[in-house]
Amino acid sequence: MIKKNVLIMFGGRSVEHEVSVITGLQVAENIDKEKYNVVPLFITKQGEWYTGDELLDIKNYKNLDVLLSKAKKVYLEPIPYNPYLKFYPEKGLFKKTPKPIKIDVVFPALHGSHGEDGTMQGLLELCNIPYVGSGVLGSAVGMDKIIMKDIFKANDIPIVNYTWFLRRDYVNDSERVLNYLEDKLKYPMFVKPANLGSSIGISKAKNRDELINAIEIAINYDRKIIIEEAVENPMEINCSVIGFDNEYNASVLEEPVSWQEFLSFEDKYLRGNKNSGMKSAARRIPAPIPEDKTKEIQDLAIKVFKILDCSGISRIDFLVEKDTMKVYVNEINTMPGSISFYLWEPTGLKFKDLINKLIEYAILRNQEYNKNIYVFDTPLLKKASLGVKGGKI
Repeated sequence: MIKKNVLIMFGGRSVEHEVSVITGLQVAENIDKEKYNVVPLFITKQGEWYTGDELLDIKNYKNLDVLLSKAKKVYLEPIPYNPYLKFYPEKGLFKKTPKPIKIDVVFPALHGSHGEDGTMQGLLELCNIPYVGSGVLGSAVGMDKIIMKDIFKANDIPIVNYTWFLRRDYVNDSERVLNYLEDKLKYPMFVKPANLGSSIGISKAKNRDELINAIEIAINYDRKIIIEEAVENPMEINCSVIGFDNEYNASVLEEPVSWQEFLSFEDKYLRGNKNSGMKSAARRIPAPIPEDKTKEIQDLAIKVFKILDCSGISRIDFLVEKDTMKVYVNEINTMPGSISFYLWEPTGLKFKDLINKLIEYAILRNQEYNKNIYVFDTPLLKKASLGVKGGKI
């Protein structure tokens, strides 16, 4: 059997850079080595691309300058049917530039901006290379919490009350924005950058002073800010979904356990083993909720996945009001930390098998898209070049 070359992308120009590195290395470590050759691609915080086996050892990241001096700078050309990772020419008279590496599938283990938001997916669509995860639309909508919630609302998905504003509006007239928010929503409120994950830039506000402080944190991370009413006495429940084109499956549920009023970055990634990504977070699996609520959440997770036209894998986060057990959809993560493997292992799907499945979905999705007609020949330009009476085409 000829092995496929899988390009695993991680890092990136994102505040979730380090989390992405951990996810990428977890995928590289657990991928089926009998089926796939791993081609690592580390993207620096400045957006430069590097490859090399040295990038697969987490210990090497303690000195990034030394690591990158051993790795090679690479790039992809946005040309269809040319799936090669190319090396920049080596400097020096007698140095040979390595041969390009053929890429069969891309696994973008990227979180946040410039990777999970549709930008990288757009490049890979131009290249016509199969890639794991949602396409341009699902990725972009899944990243923008405002557009996401608007679509949820239009499809009768239960969500909390919310509103939003632009950073420019706040900078120009903060008093008007504050009055608007207090008129639309009740305290306590959550203030969030619209396009970010891993709980970065999120704060809870119980009064105007805290609201001002929360906004002044959030506007450093995005030009669009979403404000949500807090759920009273909430329980957070998460569910992962995998699939493509009406073949969807929902995982077991988890209840993350936090020492704060919402899951902070530290709760998610820095408890327990510092190299284990999302697995390091304290959690209860399966979540201790009734069977009927479990089924309701799993069905809602699949509905969210479907209406956003997602594919591959996602994790959908929910809030459940403990007193009433009312369920709200909070958000979707189209490339969840550690690809949520810990939610699939209890179903019997091991990490390696999960990666296999996601690669299969990537190839299937690419094949389906290539059934579309993208070229349509017409005589329009020929006629235009010859000229038309009256100067009109």
